[in-house]
Amino acid sequence: MQYMTSEDKARLEAQLKELSGRRKIITDRIARARELGDLKENAEYHAAREDQGHNEAKIRELEEKLSQAVVTDTDYLPDGMVFIGATVKLRDVKSGNEDLYRLVGEATGDLNDDIIEVTPNSPMGMALLKSHVGETVRVDLRRGEKRFEIVEIMS
Repeated sequence: MQYMTSEDKARLEAQLKELSGRRKIITDRIARARELGDLKENAEYHAAREDQGHNEAKIRELEEKLSQAVVTDTDYLPDGMVFIGATVKLRDVKSGNEDLYRLVGEATGDLNDDIIEVTPNSPMGMALLKSHVGETVRVDLRRGEKRFEIVEIMS
């Protein structure tokens, strides 16, 4: 299962549509390159075939993610529970430092310096999923265990 927001799913569907549309363009490039003659030394042909391979691999990846998609409807979740799409303020129990984390179904690549994105499959995401304000969660990391108190949940 791949938990995601409806926005995540729409973004993946748009990517899939774009990549599917590229199939015809790439096929046309391959056909034009074939017309140039000897395929052994035809750089355009080989580049187009490589693009085709990358495009098809990405299409298969997106189709797999979408086939396993479980869209979370945050309107029906209990108040104060961490789920996909929530931004959570955590306090490191040991140091007292506070940071913001966003639980995302599909990493967006948004490199916001103020909010750290985690997926439900990551150690932090597994610890946060379905937890509540006031709870202390334990996260097993490579460098040891850390404990965080859930201070606040923001949508």
